Amino acid sequence: MTTKRNITKAIRFLLGKYPVIALTGPRQSGKTTLLKTMFPDYRYVSLENPDARQFAESDPNGFLTLYDKQVVFDEVQRVPALFSYIQTIVDESKIMGQYILSGSQNFHLMENISQSLAGRVALFNLFPFDFNELAADGLLNDDYLSNMLRGFYPAIYDRDIPPKIFYSNYIQTYVQRDVTELLAIKDMRMFQNFIGLCATRAGQLLNLNALANECGISQPTAKSWLSALESSYIVFQLSPYYKNFSKRIIKTPKLYFYDTGLLLHLLKINTAEQLLTHPVKGSLFENLMISELLKQMHHANMVHDIYFWRDSAGHKIDLLADMGTRIKITEMKAGMTIMPEMFKALEWFETNTGLKNLDKVLVYGGHQAQKRSAGAVVPWNNIGELVSL
Repeated sequence: MTTKRNITKAIRFLLGKYPVIALTGPRQSGKTTLLKTMFPDYRYVSLENPDARQFAESDPNGFLTLYDKQVVFDEVQRVPALFSYIQTIVDESKIMGQYILSGSQNFHLMENISQSLAGRVALFNLFPFDFNELAADGLLNDDYLSNMLRGFYPAIYDRDIPPKIFYSNYIQTYVQRDVTELLAIKDMRMFQNFIGLCATRAGQLLNLNALANECGISQPTAKSWLSALESSYIVFQLSPYYKNFSKRIIKTPKLYFYDTGLLLHLLKINTAEQLLTHPVKGSLFENLMISELLKQMHHANMVHDIYFWRDSAGHKIDLLADMGTRIKITEMKAGMTIMPEMFKALEWFETNTGLKNLDKVLVYGGHQAQKRSAGAVVPWNNIGELVSL
């Protein structure tokens, strides 16, 4: 089974406008399958292959003479020297869509692109399946709890791998490998403990000092480990919105996981019953919604600036999107029944901040869309509407 990926449309649109297309994203998110499906006429070269990598490193001119156009270079960050040569070739040839680069190490890939290919490359991020992709194939469960537990990596669906087995192997084979390429970690057990502690903070304010102390490592070490997890597309940070606000506004970011299946595996939550009664179910639902919105924006190649908002008195807004002329504020509630108190934070923000041109939205765990005076009600599986409402 090959689920159609929504990012295809955006890539095709820019293929004729840039000499280089770069696709990055987590390992096992489907990049190779997508590129081989989209570009059957392109030659495919994986630089994970030791022979291909040795050829590229020892004789880049000869390598690029052989692979001169319509080539996909996978895991291209493994041979950093290639980027400067590719720059020279595409500047001279003026051929659009000449090379397609792919990689799963965002730090190294972006570092080389910014140094050598700035202005010559269209950048895309492919994440595991989003709701729309699964729904199109009839794979999206009506119950968000089931989707949350299963996660969204293609192999789980394409090869029917039990999530517990997939995520256990994923941590051992991909996460540890990517991180050890970025950092010299002496104690892998301590690093695994660090990932688990990050999971306990999903959807919450990131206190790096507390995280380091609990793990028994220094604050600089915690910062570098977290950065490595971000570069490997395991976690991301959501910034606070504090434009036009007083000093009482919290300026600490919040931490999220890109995939809830991995997150719940780390938290040892294996059933819907466990999840339904879990004390931080609300934060986990929020993580599901924020990560899903991020995926859909990237897959459409229409990324908006999104934030959260919180003040020192504890008033908060889960998601704030600055749309230019209007500001969209959103609260996320895991409950499946719409209750009046779910709108309290939205109403407080509107009354007390003095901001005008607000669109208020409640995203909840049920299925009924509504228009209310207190705000628009959006079901969990329609979260993508937030960038268009």
